[in-house]
Amino acid sequence: MRLDRPVEKSDPSGPSGGRAHCCPDRARYRLVSRSMPSLPRAEPSMSQQEKGASMIDTRSTPTVGRFEVRTTSDSHFGWIRTRLSLERTMMSWLRTATALIGFGFAIVQFFEHLQQTPEVRSAYLPNAEIYLGLALIACGVLALIISIWQYRRTVRYLWGGSFAPIAGMAQEPMNSPVLAVGILLIFIGLFAFFAVLFRLV
Repeated sequence: MRLDRPVEKSDPSGPSGGRAHCCPDRARYRLVSRSMPSLPRAEPSMSQQEKGASMIDTRSTPTVGRFEVRTTSDSHFGWIRTRLSLERTMMSWLRTATALIGFGFAIVQFFEHLQQTPEVRSAYLPNAEIYLGLALIACGVLALIISIWQYRRTVRYLWGGSFAPIAGMAQEPMNSPVLAVGILLIFIGLFAFFAVLFRLV
């Protein structure tokens, strides 16, 4: 006759609290996870923008003193935008100088015809409008000379030195029509100045 051994009951207040008997899978998972070595953390993958930036040709030319010039398409189109902004600046100077020359000449003509009207009282300073017109015309001519000098200096800077690989759409700089218009306006302003000064008109 076989006697069965009595089954011992676990004390829930013991050190394991009965968790090992009720959840054996969880206890086994803890033992396995502690025994396994930690795997190295995967590095984050490069984004598409970083991959594209790494594939761009980053060839560079010698520095111009303050910064480095890179022969990329972005640098080339940036140069073209700078060149066109220089043209717009020169055209603004042309409009300003034309307004000064024309306004100075018109003031002289207006006040001279006004003084010839019999109903108008004679002015205290009859030559004031001549001085004012000459000053405006001279300012217009001087603005043209300074703007053309600044324009030529900036063009030489953009085409010279290390900017040559990214400069322009041709090997040599092309003359702009704004330069010819500026020179023509200088001669027109000089003619208006001497016409007012010697009363030629």
